[in-house]
Amino acid sequence: MYKLSKRSYENLNGVDAQLIAIIVEAVKESPFDFGIPSSGGLRTAEEQKALFEKGKSKCDGSRKKSYHQTGKAFDIYAYVNGKASWNREHLSAIADHIKKVALEEFKIVLTWGGDWKSFKDMPHFQY
Repeated sequence: MYKLSKRSYENLNGVDAQLIAIIVEAVKESPFDFGIPSSGGLRTAEEQKALFEKGKSKCDGSRKKSYHQTGKAFDIYAYVNGKASWNREHLSAIADHIKKVALEEFKIVLTWGGDWKSFKDMPHFQY
């Protein structure tokens, strides 16, 4: 059984309470431990713009806003063998689990960035 670290909780400040509840529940029985990166929760327009300029987002923070800017999104990383991992296999397994917990226990359908057709954003979830 896993649980979120203090740092991951702090990185969720400003994220919708329902999403936090989903994350807290999902991490417990996740196939891999996971956490929330420093930019994985609520973002300002400036933070979003910086990620856009690095090619890590299709949302520029002003003309096209991210769900992160309203607290309706979060990003994860897998935590495997004592290290952060963005491995596709790890993130896919965790994503399937998070989506299942959200639907079955909270009746919420989450959108996962790994399901997107053009820009695959494996760590990203939103609603």
